[in-house]
Amino acid sequence: MTMHTRTLGTTGPQVSALGLGCMGMSGMYGDADRDESIATIHAALEAGVTLLDTGDFYGMGHNELLINEALRTAPAALRDNALISVKFGALRGPDGAWAGFDGRPAAVKNYAAYSLQRLGVDHIDIYRPSRLDPDVPIEETVGAIAELVEKGYVRHIGLSEVGADTIRRAAATAPIADLQIEYALVSRGPERDILPTTRELGIAITAYGVLSRGLISGHFSPDQQFAANDWRAHSPRFQGDNYRHNLTLVEALRKIAEHKGVTVAQIAIAWVLSRGKDIVPLVGARTRERLAESLGALDVTLDQADLDALDEAVPADAVAGTRYAAEQMAMLDSER
Repeated sequence: MTMHTRTLGTTGPQVSALGLGCMGMSGMYGDADRDESIATIHAALEAGVTLLDTGDFYGMGHNELLINEALRTAPAALRDNALISVKFGALRGPDGAWAGFDGRPAAVKNYAAYSLQRLGVDHIDIYRPSRLDPDVPIEETVGAIAELVEKGYVRHIGLSEVGADTIRRAAATAPIADLQIEYALVSRGPERDILPTTRELGIAITAYGVLSRGLISGHFSPDQQFAANDWRAHSPRFQGDNYRHNLTLVEALRKIAEHKGVTVAQIAIAWVLSRGKDIVPLVGARTRERLAESLGALDVTLDQADLDALDEAVPADAVAGTRYAAEQMAMLDSER
């Protein structure tokens, strides 16, 4: 494995070609092992991963505190290389229920103050609203982040799950480094309008869900059981006939992967890497074993024949089920 770097847009920082998405270390996919999570972050830093992605609402602050501990206990040279991307704005109740989004300027600055404290840092490298607040113009939200940039509390501005029109309005307000959005072999929606827009404006993509929450990792079986506190137990793509159909796509991927001598997860990640130098996949590894597998994708080269075979095995509209439940899909500006 050789760690390469990519730049987040024309105004953003240089980061590792793969980033580590830390959400799953705070319970979204069932219980996680704290010690293993910290060891996985350390292993990522040691392998040259510099981009760590989190959200202040992951575990209601748990994820930021976990990253704080991982960085405090990492060697100084590795700690200093880490760049932290934070999403904010999601409202949650004491029971973990989702209660909307808040993009008001005063809220933006409040969220940032708490994240800086939990992370134990004096600045956030990339700060982004997790979703578009339908009651607050994006210009106001981005303008508030721009004020934080001016004061040194934030280095770069990012976006998350917004559509082409919102991207343009945000970019007209302040420099935008990247857009975070779900992008994978089975989640090709950004290719229609969003990718052309970000490329026109010089904005990078940090792609999450590159394995579709593990669906196309090659590690799940038809009789897989998900715990009640695992988000996938309620995800449309993991339900009934949808799930059984989607696993047939995985088996088609497995044949191509085996022919190349790699794993299903590696070929799926390599596909995202192949889509352009302006795209940085975020891998949600929660263990060192899964991290090592994901990092192996960096050494997978896909030629045109491979790409054609992958398109045939998993056509753009082949997946069954939406990526979120209906009420959550309705909150995505990127899907409008």
